[in-house]
Amino acid sequence: MKIWLNGVLAEEGEACVSPADHGFLVGDGVFETLRWYSGRPFALDEHLRRLEDGCRSLAIGAPDRREIERAAHSVVEANGLEDARMRITVTSGAGPPGLARGDAAPTVLVVALPLSPWPPTSSAVISDLRRDEQAPLAGVKTVSLAESVMALARARAAGADEALLLNRRGELCEATTANVFLVHDGVAATPPLDAGCLAGITREHVLALGAQERSLTPTDIGTAREAFLTSSTREVQPLVLVDGEPVGDGRPGPVTSRLAELYSRLVTESLSR
Repeated sequence: MKIWLNGVLAEEGEACVSPADHGFLVGDGVFETLRWYSGRPFALDEHLRRLEDGCRSLAIGAPDRREIERAAHSVVEANGLEDARMRITVTSGAGPPGLARGDAAPTVLVVALPLSPWPPTSSAVISDLRRDEQAPLAGVKTVSLAESVMALARARAAGADEALLLNRRGELCEATTANVFLVHDGVAATPPLDAGCLAGITREHVLALGAQERSLTPTDIGTAREAFLTSSTREVQPLVLVDGEPVGDGRPGPVTSRLAELYSRLVTESLSR
């Protein structure tokens, strides 16, 4: 597999990141994950804008957008991919031991893999780990994901696919790898950004398709008639079981199905332009 690292397209086994890289040592970096359809990226500009915003939040020099666009296309073409999952990672680069940064250039990595299909539905448990909505980097897509790794591992050990995370106020925030929507009275709603969740690209598109933002609680999870998860690779995925209890009748509901269809149509229309 070929990857793009710091301006060079190379075989994965031959590419090297410095052992002094602060992304590896202290989690000092940001990333984006996006989806390619038939050799074309969806919402690449939106992902690159969010990557640049993340770099600004961490005071890391953002890579040139045109260079990243060329790198993205080069990686997909070099690996002969059509439908792909791509990750773009930017760290502060190599630095001295400890937390202080050095003067090295940022590390920029672009990797693409064949897309593995998501299951048609998902299950989740409510995690006992909490998101801190007041944290200075709340909502920033950093590479520091140990908390999410732990929450997902516990969910999988409990037989679920995902973990739903509450914030310190006890409100629903997000899942480990997705935003969450609940449906009440025929209306889909997702937590607002001040709940501490990521401003997901798919989340924004689903909001534009008619969903709403509002604060949600564990009680709302229990009374929801439908629920679904959104992310760039899974699109709109029905969530049918939480803590072992069915959501609604335990099947994908009409609101979820309608929004999934509208989102799929949006992707198709965008890529046909």
